[in-house]
Amino acid sequence: MRVETERGTFEVHRTGDTGPVVLLLHPLALSGRFWDPIAAVLGERAQVFALDARGHGATAWDGKPFTIHDMAEDAAAVLRTLTGGAPARLAGMSMGGCTAIALAERHPELVDRLLLADTTACYGPDREANWAERARNVESKPRQELIDFQVTRWFSDAFREKNPDEVQRLVDIFLATDSAAHAAASRAMGGFDGTAELGRITAETLVVVGEGDYATPPEMAAVLADGIPRTALEVLPGARHMSLLERPDYWPILAAHLVDGRLPR
Repeated sequence: MRVETERGTFEVHRTGDTGPVVLLLHPLALSGRFWDPIAAVLGERAQVFALDARGHGATAWDGKPFTIHDMAEDAAAVLRTLTGGAPARLAGMSMGGCTAIALAERHPELVDRLLLADTTACYGPDREANWAERARNVESKPRQELIDFQVTRWFSDAFREKNPDEVQRLVDIFLATDSAAHAAASRAMGGFDGTAELGRITAETLVVVGEGDYATPPEMAAVLADGIPRTALEVLPGARHMSLLERPDYWPILAAHLVDGRLPR
């Protein structure tokens, strides 16, 4: 569905017709379709909206540079359109987690529950140079040549062997993503540091990370858990960067948090 906001038109994938509003924010170079299997579970008892970020999926982009805060304002505008400004539940993974952090810091009144998965408030002191190099790599190579790097970060060896269809689903989304938008979003990631404002987040927050995530390792998740006032931290054994997709057995806990309002203890 298309959502018209004061910041433009955004593609949003809806699942479920009743219950609380849940907005899902996807990882870099993917789309709201990343969330499909999880949205199907959440949508049994919630109104779930998976947003395509600017330049990703079916959401347009004007070709100009943007920041994580720009994407956070996009998501905030979508939330206001969906809820009329009432607080909602928000979940973000990887890049989507950075966006969710920025949104919850700037607009705490819009978020009453928060899920941050395999993400960080800052990629470290060399983040700008490292992400600029990633962006140049994206711009200079055919997308197919980037796949091996991506899938080994996304999923453990065991998961890739046992779930080739799910791996291919994400690969197809990745291949369809515009390289220029991918590069621009990479530079946005390098420019983000929300560490100093984590204390402004008022929503009850669940931080989840794969034990084997070497893109945003458990140490980064611990910084989030230490900085956000009302937080639970869960480390998922055996999973890498796309930990939530690797661990469907954990989805009832996500639903308990985002739909029922219960943090794991």
